Amino acid sequence: MATALDSKGSHVIPTPEELIERARAMVPALKERAKRATADWKVPDETIAEMQEAGFFRILQPKRWGGYEMHPNTFFEVQKLLAQGCMSTGWVYGVVGGHPYELALFHDQAQVDVWGEDDSILVSSSYQPVGKVERTEGGFYLSGRWGFSSGSEHCQWVLLGAMIPPAEAGGPPDMRTFLVPRTDYKIDRTWDVFGLQGTGSHDIVVDRAFVPDYRTHKSSDGFLCTNPGQKENDGALYRLPWAQVFLRLVSSAALGGARAGVNAAVQITKDRVSTNTGKASKSDPVLLNAIAKAYAQLDEMELVLRRNFDDLIAIAETNQPIPMEKRTLYRYQSASVVRRCADLIDDLMPLLGGRAVYNSSPIVQPWLDLNAARAHVANDPNNMGPDVANGLMGEGPAFLFL
Repeated sequence: MATALDSKGSHVIPTPEELIERARAMVPALKERAKRATADWKVPDETIAEMQEAGFFRILQPKRWGGYEMHPNTFFEVQKLLAQGCMSTGWVYGVVGGHPYELALFHDQAQVDVWGEDDSILVSSSYQPVGKVERTEGGFYLSGRWGFSSGSEHCQWVLLGAMIPPAEAGGPPDMRTFLVPRTDYKIDRTWDVFGLQGTGSHDIVVDRAFVPDYRTHKSSDGFLCTNPGQKENDGALYRLPWAQVFLRLVSSAALGGARAGVNAAVQITKDRVSTNTGKASKSDPVLLNAIAKAYAQLDEMELVLRRNFDDLIAIAETNQPIPMEKRTLYRYQSASVVRRCADLIDDLMPLLGGRAVYNSSPIVQPWLDLNAARAHVANDPNNMGPDVANGLMGEGPAFLFL
């Protein structure tokens, strides 16, 4: 599947506004399919096809590979809307739709391997550094089992984390991401969880697959912004630290999920009358204040995160390094989003009465999804806070994924 061409043979690139409106138009269908996604442990195939047709997976993909190479804020606006319809769909889109960005940082031959014949190919991931690596001529043998590969059943390649043993005794280990084709791994459908069921984040199993060196991405290159793919993909977008992009891929769906939760609370509040007290919920000031707090704080979080990427892109366009104090702060703010969103919807649940706990209630799935999303290591601000505080005291970061 290639991108559409105009009469002159050029790629047709929609505007950011067109992409955002396409995402908004999908929300009703995503709501209708949400229960099927949950039951099947998988985003429906037609949803993936519609997102492909809409061009969503091309937003962060290089133009030289049929992508749009757009500002990341366009990507995140689309993601939030999709998550408002179904948070599992928004999560899968965030992860799978963000991988064209990392693939653009790989050696050019790796990009040829994936997109050379079909620039619509999708890639899943599991970055846990649990793989066993053996050095060999021209590359490595990779083995292991990785969990949490969201959207894996829709993808033909996977990105897998592993530590490469030091080449010399006493040397530092080398953390890399390995790019592996579907022919070299199996998917074990192990995903059985209470929330984000539709992400289909199954296990990936590899039995001693050969991975050429050029199909690996050094975490140190992502940190230093010295990625081999920047030679061909030399726009400002690809000069951002990879971690700054990745962290937002796994947190931004929560903003859409929380909006769905707030909308559900408003819907319940409009019509609910307590069978115990006879009082209408819309006259309960505690409930109304909880809704107002959630609505206002979502607005604040979205504004801050939008500002952060405006700032990152503006600096990248000057070809200057991004100050470490910004990188640590922006990472912390991204990591805080999911827990804040979950807490806001947690506060609403006990105020909405007994009917809110039924599985038929529109607030239940967003509530479960948000609490499941808290489990991702990148969504724990306690991992990120010390570097912010230490930076204020003039010390460097201890955790370099930023």
